[in-house]
Formats: sequence, C-alpha cells, structure tokens
Amino acid sequence: MPKFVIEREIPGAGKLSSKELQGISQKSCGVLRDLGPQVQWVHSYVTDNKIYCVYIAPDEAAVREHAEMGGFPANSVAEIRSIIDPTTAE
Repeated sequence: MPKFVIEREIPGAGKLSSKELQGISQKSCGVLRDLGPQVQWVHSYVTDNKIYCVYIAPDEAAVREHAEMGGFPANSVAEIRSIIDPTTAE
C-alpha cells in the first residue's frame, strides 16, 4: 500500500497547546474510523506554521477525502517513493 506525505499549512501550528493537538488528533482518528481501514495515519511532524503527516492509503484521492471530511488543509500530497537514512550510505 502506498505511503504519502501531506503538507498542511496551519499558521501558528508550533504554538498549539497539547490539548489543541489532542483535539486535532481525535478529529482525524474519528474521520479515519468513518473511512475504514484502508487509510491509516502513521505520524505527523509539527513545525512553526505547518504540519507534515505520513499516511498509508490506496491513492491520493483517499488522502484528500480524509482532509475534506476532517476540515484539514492538504496543501500538498506526495507519494513517498523511497525512504533513505544514514544506513543507505553503507
């Protein structure tokens, strides 16, 4: 199943409280339950003004449907083609 990275532009994301982040996470999980098991949230990275999420989904349309249903921005959705790390150099 393909993996995607989603860029969500959310001004002030890095200043969101743990309670606010919990609420966003709960909303996302609720939408995922409604969509069914074909779309899975792996994890997200919160930066100052963006949240980058990694999802497993059958296609980009499913990722965008999750964003639409949850009211989340999905400014960029890209399929992950490879993963590299320092061990790739060995």
